[in-house]
Amino acid sequence: MPTATRWAMPDDTMLGSDIPQGTATVPNVRIDSFTVNVPKSLKVNERNLYYPIGDIVWRGEPRGDRYAQIKAMFDAGLRTAATRIDGARPVRLDVQVTRFHALSEKARYTVGGIHDIDFRYRLVDVETGLPIGPTKEINADLKALGGQAAMAAEGRGETQKARIIAHLARVFYEELMVPGGHVTANLGLLQAINDL
Repeated sequence: MPTATRWAMPDDTMLGSDIPQGTATVPNVRIDSFTVNVPKSLKVNERNLYYPIGDIVWRGEPRGDRYAQIKAMFDAGLRTAATRIDGARPVRLDVQVTRFHALSEKARYTVGGIHDIDFRYRLVDVETGLPIGPTKEINADLKALGGQAAMAAEGRGETQKARIIAHLARVFYEELMVPGGHVTANLGLLQAINDL
């Protein structure tokens, strides 16, 4: 029977893993390089509804290549995190975005909501080329501002893009420097609706 590969990371071979699953230790690593993949199989929705159905909803920049825009935000967050992650072992961090559902204009200018951001990542030892531990699934949701709060934040230069990049940097830092990794805050009823 063929194995389904739609969730596989590029070159995903879990051979050579040397950190057992379930450990809460912090790997002594530094990010030597990284890759970010935003698969074209993710569906983009540009409709201005309160909750457009799709894998990618992004309105924090003018219309364009949403895949490239999301990759650029992950790149920026990773560059920021890399400056603060200073372990001994050089690694490549491979990231694959699985969902990036920010707010439509209608939701942003009224009720707000959740930036629903999901991705998977793995660490690869630069010297051996072998994975360090298993590929990890991350839920990196962030409370999104709406209405007057969103407008006030924009006025201070806290755009959706700036908030998301800072959040991604924090998530990657916590994943590699905090025992147990990143834990998404409980975002209440909005999160429950988002997860349906």
